[in-house]
Amino acid sequence: MEISLNKLLQALADLVATEPRPEALLTAAALRRPMTQPIQPSPPCDMDSDIRAAARLPGAVDAAALIPAAQPFLPWGSNPVAHLQPRGFGAIKSAATLLGPEGPILSPAFRFGLYYQRPDSYYALHDHEAAETYTILAGSALWTAGGRSSWRNAGEAIHHPARMPHAFRAGSDGLLAIWRWSGDIRPETYRLLPDPESTAP
Repeated sequence: MEISLNKLLQALADLVATEPRPEALLTAAALRRPMTQPIQPSPPCDMDSDIRAAARLPGAVDAAALIPAAQPFLPWGSNPVAHLQPRGFGAIKSAATLLGPEGPILSPAFRFGLYYQRPDSYYALHDHEAAETYTILAGSALWTAGGRSSWRNAGEAIHHPARMPHAFRAGSDGLLAIWRWSGDIRPETYRLLPDPESTAP
């Protein structure tokens, strides 16, 4: 496997393991296992330059600095809920799923990946059966979860229990994060909710 991707996966596993939940430790252990099929390099995604810039922002966590070298091997655009979102949603964000039932690191019980959102864009209110934790790698966001909103910054983790409504507006530098799902990880449980803050993505 490409050395730069392996270094990133190990650093992300270490970061996930700091979350005080058994599911996080199991996810970290899965990230440390070898891939059954190595990811082949691919052309840059549409947001490549933005993701690279976000990874180098002041205050970013150490693992973020490993993303630019691994970019050719990261499957940006592999979002398990993309087919459940309205047209246009993909213009503001991108996900790279690294672990889950479909791979590239196989796990029947967990999903995990990277997430990027463009500066000042809004991800409308939604929920899902999966319990979820985001950890911000770089940038910031005004985060709403369970009806309460606050600014969250690089290094902070935000946990959503199953079916907790949540939304977030990226800060002026954008948002780069990791996300982790456990519990009922079926994408079909994802749903957008009525949101007075947004009439469009």
